[in-house]
Amino acid sequence: MFKNLSPQALAISGRQSELIELALSFGFRGLDLDFVEFADQVKSHGLAHAKRLLDSAKLQIGGFTLPTRWQADETTFREDMALLPTWAPGAAEGGFRRALTWIEPASDEAPFHQNFETGRKRLTELAKALEVHGIRLGVGFTAAAEARVGKAFEFIHSLDALLMLLMGVPAKNVGMIVDLWDLHVTGGALDAVRKLGGERLVAVRLADAPSDVAPADLKSNQRMLPGDGGAIDSAAALVTLAEMGFDGPVTPAPHPEQLKGMRREAAVKRVGESLDRVWRGAGLSVAGKLAPPVRH
Repeated sequence: MFKNLSPQALAISGRQSELIELALSFGFRGLDLDFVEFADQVKSHGLAHAKRLLDSAKLQIGGFTLPTRWQADETTFREDMALLPTWAPGAAEGGFRRALTWIEPASDEAPFHQNFETGRKRLTELAKALEVHGIRLGVGFTAAAEARVGKAFEFIHSLDALLMLLMGVPAKNVGMIVDLWDLHVTGGALDAVRKLGGERLVAVRLADAPSDVAPADLKSNQRMLPGDGGAIDSAAALVTLAEMGFDGPVTPAPHPEQLKGMRREAAVKRVGESLDRVWRGAGLSVAGKLAPPVRH
């Protein structure tokens, strides 16, 4: 697994060259990129030009936001599926191999069982279309109760429910986005993710929580930097992930309010330092591997 920077998660922006420089300066080996922006660069200047800085920096592309609106109405979904063959080949060729999406935890349109079956069918169809191009699909959930307020029907917002959905999607390229903060909110344990296996994990996100707030009462702006809150043992989780053979991006994802008032460079530096601490605490190598046991 590798240290990954997500500008979107931190609510920072910049030109691709600036984001690459930030990632390199503060110890990241991967970077989430805006695929739409990248595709525009390819269209204007060609693939080699669009990729030249990434290739030079030897950075991996951690993930990109799935552009297909699979949770929208049927007409919108069909329109987006028709567009998939126009962008997926370029995404794969450009190194965009992990598409990420998060399930809406509540809706006004359909009760749980109908939403579940529609989601299962659409994710299966979507996965098969992406598999042709060698793209994996990572699916995550949102646990904070505030995200469900005012909606008529609750939907998936826990690990067990997400696992149940993913078990019903017969596609090897579909897996889970593991977010330690969301797991903590719902009382879930990382050991439960072992049911999927390391190969079915697509991406991991780290955030801590204040130890004096009950998990069920947490709000999204209480997503703290790894190691800052004392409620979530990120280092122990990284050990478990390494034991499972996870080889994907590990992305710090505190709420942007936790970095309020900091300039972009200072914010990324702070985030990088927090990730370095839990990485060292887990005893991981730069490549994200556990050190072999010492033989006497």
